[in-house]
Amino acid sequence: MAAAGGQTLGRSSFSRATANQAASSSGATGVKLVPSGVVFVSSGIPDLDRILGGGFLLGSVVMIMEDTDAPHHLLLLRCFMAQGVVHKQPLLFAGPMKEPRLFLGTLPAPVSSSKEDGRHRAMGVGPSSDGRANDEGLRIAWQYKKYFGDEKTSRAEHKDNKQEFSNDFDLRKPLERHLLNGQNIECVSTQEADTLSNLQDRCSAFLSKLPRKDGGSLTAGRIAIQSLCAPHCGYFEKDWDMVSFIKSVKAMVRSSNSVAVITFPSTVLSNSFCKRWQHLADTLLSIKAIPGKLDPFITIFII
Repeated sequence: MAAAGGQTLGRSSFSRATANQAASSSGATGVKLVPSGVVFVSSGIPDLDRILGGGFLLGSVVMIMEDTDAPHHLLLLRCFMAQGVVHKQPLLFAGPMKEPRLFLGTLPAPVSSSKEDGRHRAMGVGPSSDGRANDEGLRIAWQYKKYFGDEKTSRAEHKDNKQEFSNDFDLRKPLERHLLNGQNIECVSTQEADTLSNLQDRCSAFLSKLPRKDGGSLTAGRIAIQSLCAPHCGYFEKDWDMVSFIKSVKAMVRSSNSVAVITFPSTVLSNSFCKRWQHLADTLLSIKAIPGKLDPFITIFII
């Protein structure tokens, strides 16, 4: 554009990056970078990832309030851990048991792609046998079809990204043993611990091996802590020590490429400390079993 004085004013244009371009630029399996700059890792449950807007935020602490009537919190924890193992991401697990490594044998295996495609075809979703999308239930007027020219390409790219970011898991089939033996997996027992200093040191050492959040690398690590305030732990009555530990983990995770998931039985805490725990979480999940239904009810609070 020319100005009155003969000077030429430059133009600037802005183009919005697509989600696929942002995701591909990360270059890390199991990590999704959205155009807004937010980085997600999968929870291991694709439906939960969609509800949360993409998954668990990298550098956040996710806390799960356990349900006393059903062990649904273990389902979320196992899927979270299994997703990290499948993506070959470093994993630290801590639980109130003498041999926490035995818990790894309960992690579910991912569903094979053939079974997943068959399930999608049975639901009427995805491409048909001749490679064309099944559009019998939806007809687009001819004047709008030009806006769907890249639909096949985007759908294929979305499928590839889904396979890299999240998996569907078969709860009846355990994860293959060679995946557990060849991974960077650390296990810590909290059953006989009188203090949380050892667990805090292990978390610090684990996170120190990961690149910092501002280092440009998106290699993500996962911390999974089961039943942090279990009654049979030696530090059970040390309420302020547990609050201090959560604050410390939150500070360490925020500056590193990792996500921490902590489950806790809220019924064993006093009302005041239960509220403190809830406010310390970046994402809070509350699971309640609905009588007469197979699926649990999940309440989500994002702080």
